[in-house]
Amino acid sequence: MPTASGYGQVDMLFFDFTYPGMGPEQWGAKELIETVRELRPDILVNDRLGVPGDYVTPEQYRPDRPLERDGVPVLWEACHTLNGSWGYDRDNHDYKDPSQLVRMLVQSVSCGGNLILNVGPTGRGSLDQRARDTLRAIGEWSALHARAVHGAGPSSFRPPANALYTQAGRRLYLHLLAWPLHHLHLPGLAGRVRYAQLLHDGSEIAFHEVDGARHEHNNLAPPRQPPGTLTLPTSRPDVLLPVVELFLENEELHP
Repeated sequence: MPTASGYGQVDMLFFDFTYPGMGPEQWGAKELIETVRELRPDILVNDRLGVPGDYVTPEQYRPDRPLERDGVPVLWEACHTLNGSWGYDRDNHDYKDPSQLVRMLVQSVSCGGNLILNVGPTGRGSLDQRARDTLRAIGEWSALHARAVHGAGPSSFRPPANALYTQAGRRLYLHLLAWPLHHLHLPGLAGRVRYAQLLHDGSEIAFHEVDGARHEHNNLAPPRQPPGTLTLPTSRPDVLLPVVELFLENEELHP
């Protein structure tokens, strides 16, 4: 916006919302967007004026794949609440668990999106204790796992069952929705992992190029497993969502 407005740099503008009887014509959507772009040419505008915007905003559901418009990937941001209420509702105790919210964040990033999380203050202008505890738990996880989501995005590698991938350059992040017993095979990663570690504390994880055939009659090892297997500790780390950071070799980044 102009300097005289006092707003400074405005990067995104979120319009909310369009419905029957209050659509693009009533908004003057075309003229409104033209005015916005004249004042701030590089701004991102969402899709709720009833005309295409720079990014789309699914609300209270989580896309399970990258979103597209006419076959072309689009930017998107999922809009969610702590407990189903937009703003503070004293009597709404249907809070999402912090681990669920972290999974929602990772699932969004793994599909090329972002997560916007609404929290409303009480009438006295403070956050209630449940909201504070939830945000604190998410913040503690984020402090240890930031690079698995900030600046990361989807990966073209296929994750194993009960896991998600995010990727930033040659670093692949394995988010373990369920903790496996000892062994976890990573399809397509044989010969491509230089080093593996738990992200929250930097402890090394063994990565093996196993020959599944030789274990066929060994009751202590998985039979017929293709090369590329992690050996994990028995105990699950005490974090909301464990993440393994995989350092990929320089030669290839994709299957």
